[in-house]
Amino acid sequence: MDITQTFYDNLAPHYDKLFLDWQSATQEQAQILSRLLQNYGFDTSARILDCACGIGTQAIGLAARGYSVTASDISSGALAEAKKRANAGQVTVQFKHADFCALAETFAEPFDVVLVMDNALPHMLSRNALDSAIQSITGQLSPGGILIASIRDYDALLENKPPYSPPYIHKTGQGQRVSFQTWTWKDDHYTLVQYIIDDADTLQISKFECEYRATRRKELSELLFAHGCQDVHWLFPEETGFYQPIVIAKK
Repeated sequence: MDITQTFYDNLAPHYDKLFLDWQSATQEQAQILSRLLQNYGFDTSARILDCACGIGTQAIGLAARGYSVTASDISSGALAEAKKRANAGQVTVQFKHADFCALAETFAEPFDVVLVMDNALPHMLSRNALDSAIQSITGQLSPGGILIASIRDYDALLENKPPYSPPYIHKTGQGQRVSFQTWTWKDDHYTLVQYIIDDADTLQISKFECEYRATRRKELSELLFAHGCQDVHWLFPEETGFYQPIVIAKK
């Protein structure tokens, strides 16, 4: 099992602690994505694949709005958590275990929309690995379909290579929860350590480690064009309300 799978398997039971209110976040993000889909002519009849679904933050929110959603992930732990949350919300999502670098091994049919949200693509630690992922993901799109992905604003981050992210402090019924990340850089790679500190009746500190490659928008756009996308458009948080830059690529 590689570092990415281990990271998300271990983080899955705690992932919702990164939000003030995970349930509200699913609804807010689904509203943002629904608006983007409508702008590209897709309604709830669109067949959607969320190929890096994690615990279901986007997939469950969209399914609750009436979309037909299939969700996959490389992490068994994240999938188990997502299934539990979909069942609890009485939301229908078809879940599959799949590596987004080899989607054709799991899915025979194409989709109208493929999602790759929450900085999943920068887990590809070389241009060749990213190229393979983009080839796999765009290969799962129907003609005229769209890819929607989000990544950190690495064009800005690479200028200063900050050593940490600002902490999030959330009030809870028992005290407060603090979450933050440290980033240790080596060229355009960085090791991320996610800390979650629960200051409740008993102090609990959780720590999770993973590696990323800072991916510039130009590189990702070039690969999308190289694999058959005819239009690639970037949108920023001030335009969408989403917390990361979003790229939409039409096949």
